[in-house]
Amino acid sequence: MNGLLKKLWASSASLISAGFLMLAALAVALVGLIADPRTITGAPAWLKPAKFAISTGIYSFTIAWLLTYITIWPAAMRWMGRLIAGVIVAEVVLIDVQAARGVASHFNVTTPFNAALFSIMGAAIGLLLICSATIAIALFRQTFADRAWGWALRLGMTITVAGAALGGMMLGPTSTQLAELRATHHMATAGAHTVGAPDGGPGLPMTGWSLAHGDLRIPHFFGIHAVQIVPLFAWLLARFRPALSILQRTRLIQIGAAGYTAFVATMVWQALRGQSILDPDQATLIALATCAGATILAAISVAARKKTATSIHAAART
Repeated sequence: MNGLLKKLWASSASLISAGFLMLAALAVALVGLIADPRTITGAPAWLKPAKFAISTGIYSFTIAWLLTYITIWPAAMRWMGRLIAGVIVAEVVLIDVQAARGVASHFNVTTPFNAALFSIMGAAIGLLLICSATIAIALFRQTFADRAWGWALRLGMTITVAGAALGGMMLGPTSTQLAELRATHHMATAGAHTVGAPDGGPGLPMTGWSLAHGDLRIPHFFGIHAVQIVPLFAWLLARFRPALSILQRTRLIQIGAAGYTAFVATMVWQALRGQSILDPDQATLIALATCAGATILAAISVAARKKTATSIHAAART
């Protein structure tokens, strides 16, 4: 573990520092969850700070780990790490400030001050997206000794960038908010993550995802964590199917990433139709089954080719 931390620190001391700061921020948020009874849009005031501390902490360590594989553009990659670390710390600090004040951090335009903080957070996330996309481009330019592993990192990061961009779908004012603006010349909230109802309704424990309506946070969540999930799938393939060739693993990783992308897209489609993740209709179930079926069939096809090739070689030797 000490060796890994030294390696990560060498790749980006800024990101590792930010990751440990997020652990401290999580501790503060956990104290707030216990000691502060206030709620914001129906959820405990310190739940969002806790979730963001966990998510951004994981992201900080993950990006530092990714940078250990990138040897091109060293100066640019150092700056990407510093900028991402700065954005993460600034974002969580602003979320904590608003939680301490007992007001919403996101979509809150009730006062010029709240609107300014929300705008700063939006600009920071835009910068984070640009930096993350730059790292994804570097991964495509980087040469890997293990081609399959290289594709896992590239595709995982690419899906993560796309998943992060899904957050932009939450920023536009809803029809209800626009109607309020027309009627009163004032808008307290600009944007929402719930589709089909105002934010703040009953939600799943911890995540807060809507139990009765669509929720854009769901595909956003699955999208941004592809950078951990796709490489994990690649590692499991290498660990438990060592007989697979590099070509076989590469194809399976590409198939898995495509299937995962289709799953995230289905979650977007479901959310935009105002449908709860716990109450999928027939169309959603068919879409999910199609994604799963196509992914499994493609993977079986790759495995079948391997078995066929093995049989031919065995027959040739006899």
